[in-house]
Order: sequence, then C-alpha cells, then structure tokens
Amino acid sequence: MTSQQYFPRLLDPIIKDNLEAMGALLIQGPKWCGKTTSAEQHANSVLYFDDPMALDNNLLMAENNIYRLLEGDTPRLIDEWQYAPKLWDAIRFTVDHRPGNGQFILTGSAVPADKTQIHHSGTGRFAWLTMRPMSLWESKDSTGEVSLAALFDGTKQIEGTNKLKLEDIAFLLCRGGWPNTITQAQKNALKTSANYVTAIAESNISRVDSTLRNPHRVRLLMRSLARLQGSQAPNAVIRDDMRSNDKEDLSENTVYSYLNALRKIFVIDDLPAWSTNLRSKSVIRTTDTRYFIDPSIATASLGLTPNDLLNDLKTFGLLFETMAIRDLRAYASSLDARVYHYRDSNGLECDAVVELPNGRYGLIEIKLGGSSAILKGQQTLTQLTSIINTERAGEPAFKMVLTAAGQYAYTLKDNTLVVPIGCLKN
Repeated sequence: MTSQQYFPRLLDPIIKDNLEAMGALLIQGPKWCGKTTSAEQHANSVLYFDDPMALDNNLLMAENNIYRLLEGDTPRLIDEWQYAPKLWDAIRFTVDHRPGNGQFILTGSAVPADKTQIHHSGTGRFAWLTMRPMSLWESKDSTGEVSLAALFDGTKQIEGTNKLKLEDIAFLLCRGGWPNTITQAQKNALKTSANYVTAIAESNISRVDSTLRNPHRVRLLMRSLARLQGSQAPNAVIRDDMRSNDKEDLSENTVYSYLNALRKIFVIDDLPAWSTNLRSKSVIRTTDTRYFIDPSIATASLGLTPNDLLNDLKTFGLLFETMAIRDLRAYASSLDARVYHYRDSNGLECDAVVELPNGRYGLIEIKLGGSSAILKGQQTLTQLTSIINTERAGEPAFKMVLTAAGQYAYTLKDNTLVVPIGCLKN
C-alpha cells in the first residue's frame, strides 16, 4: 500500500503463506526494523492505531465500539495494536465468525503491558512471526552466492567473490540493519543507531510496562551487555559490571527487571543452547548466549565508530559475531529453521548451529578472518563433529567457517566451507 521504495524482506513469502493459512497474523519485532512497511505490502486497508491525530479516538473506540476498528478491506493491518490489548480477543472472535483466512495483520514493537485484557491464546486463529533488522542479503550488501538452503539440499562445493572489505564490514556493523539507513549517506546512517539507543534509554524501556526506569542505569546496562556480547554471563556479572559506574545500590532483581523490559521491546535477542546426542560424557551447558538483536546497538552503546573497530580487532571480532548471528537468524527464519549455540563442560564451543524442523543441522564457527583463525574454526568444527552421536543425530549437513574478511568463498579438503558474510544468503 506504500509508494515508497521497498526492499523485499525474507519474511515476505512467509507472510503471504501465513495469511493464506490462518485468520490473523502477528508480526512482532524491534522498532524501526520494517514491520509496518512489510505488512503494508500485504494489506488492503490500514489502521495506524498510534496516529497522534487519531490515538485518543481509537482508544475510545476500543473501549466502546471495538468492532468498528476492524472494518475495512482484508487483510486489514492494525499497526501498534498493543495500545488496545482487547483488540486481540475481538480479532479472534471475528475470525471465528467470519469466513476466510488472511483477515488481519497485527504489528507491534512490544508485548501488551496489560495481559489481563487478553483472554484467549489465539491458538488456531493467529500465526506469529518475528522480524529482525535487515540481513546483508536484504540490504543488498551480500552477493548471495552461497545459499544456506542449497547447503541443506546437499551442495558441497561452493564459489563466491566477496565485495566487502574489512572497512565495509566495520561500517555495516555500526550502521546496522535498520531499513531507513540503507539509502542514507554514511554520516547520517550512523546517527540512527545512536538515536536508537537514546530512545530506548529515555523512553521505550519505560513505556513497555509503564514503569519509570533510570535512563542512566539503562545506558550502563546496555554498555555492559555490549561488552558481554557472545558470552553466557549471568545477571550477577552484569550487575557487578554496572556497579563500577553506578553508586546507588543495585540488586540482581533490578538487573533482571531491566533485562526483561529490553526483551519485551526486542532489543535483546539471546541465543538458546543446542541439545544433541553426544558420544562423550560432556555436560552440555544450557545457558543462553547474550546478543543484541542488531550489532549497531552494541557499537552505539559503547560509542564506537567504524574506525574504532578497525583499531581494536578483538572488539571488532566480538561484535562481528553479533552481526553474523543476526544474519543467520534472518536466513534461518526464512527456512523455518532455528539457530542455537553449543558449549559443553570441557570448554568446547560452537558459535552457531542452524537446525531445520526435521533435525538436519549445520555447524558454523564465526571468525573475523585470517588463515590462523580459519584453521582454528575448522579444528573446532572437526572436534565437535567427532563427539556427536551421528547414528542418532546424523552427520552435519555442512560445516562452515563464516568470516568478515576474505576475498572468496571456497571449500577446504575436509569439506569445511569458508564463507565471507558478504557472500551468504538464505
């Protein structure tokens, strides 16, 4: 429904499929990631619930004549529906009593604060999708010569030429996957992430559940999380890191409350642990790995520029991992797959495991680049494969070292793939 330039998203065909199969669809995710714009491509009428000129009236209608808000050509998009949680049950009722699928699309950046107004789970009526910021393939920064889908289909030999230099990756990491930055000049694009963090600290985190939170403390928390990207740091470690800059008393419960609020607005996107059958007696660690939903949140929280990353390759490598996980999750979602991490009691760790619904899986190590790092990643993948009970779990569909640097995508002698992120797609 919009005439603005639109960059197709990996979720577009999935949105279409869900509308054909279900009465209503909920698209959730962080602010500015493109939920509304994508939903507009599939909608035939729209209610922008939080339109300042209409919000008060919309709230009154939701209390007194809620079904009036649902009138319009279908699929009808209701943007920022969470302002009136009662819409959920009204839509469920309408879907039950009006024939046809694809009647409603709901978009929002937060879960409703008052769940007491929702009395039905929506099972059988709603489909759920989570949209994340753009992957490099969606923003047209990746050539897409190496496809995850093709790898799961059995492709062993790959080819690809990476057009992105390390300097480009540093910029793209700081720019993030926010759709409105894709066509902007670099200077302006970099401001978006800083403004995003400011909006979280000053407003968004408190609006999620009408609990006033200290903006300074929010910034401290986000700085701590930025330093701990890719780790399994417990809340106590985050609290202690914050305490070094917060003179007020700070409990683990407070940290938990702030973290939970960031999850509700999709700022945090932690990666769950992978559980599989092992030949060894190693205990699999089940703690989630900490990530922001976009790497630019980490760089903005730490005040880092692309040049800062290029001058500190250790930090660059840690935050590149966040970028890689963002892209892998976007690609996996389009394949109805999930992404996990692996870590066991012997210290063996694998950055990403992509698993299809049928149990087939691929193992991925994430490295900034360089021959020694690639060799280390290859050795980790070999070691992990050796302890997996392949009689039960099967052989991995592929083993990949995903890099930031490197001119080409290629296959090593043991069939381990070396793939620059600038060559990857779903």
